[in-house]
Amino acid sequence: MVRDARTRGTIARKTIAMWDSVRRGEEENIFPFQEEADVMFNTALIYELAVLKQYAEPLLFGITPKDEEYAEAKRLLKFLDYFLGVGAENIPINSIAREFVGGSCFNV
Repeated sequence: MVRDARTRGTIARKTIAMWDSVRRGEEENIFPFQEEADVMFNTALIYELAVLKQYAEPLLFGITPKDEEYAEAKRLLKFLDYFLGVGAENIPINSIAREFVGGSCFNV
């Protein structure tokens, strides 16, 4: 959602609306074949959600009660409450997290 807003100008409501389709694509095209891959690695970072929080919250607050995606936005906001925010200035410029928040030394 954060990356879609930054790189594609997509509003959070539209990104949330696409999640079912994205999950379906993963179930059909990724998960059945992942064990056949030569290499798999987890790119999750311990500080990822703490950094993304400051970018995701304003996007989620833009979803109104009249929107179909409101319940999911509220659920995500409640989840983000468990994390203290961390400024992106503390993320190395070669971190994969920069794909989402910008400022990477790589052309992404």
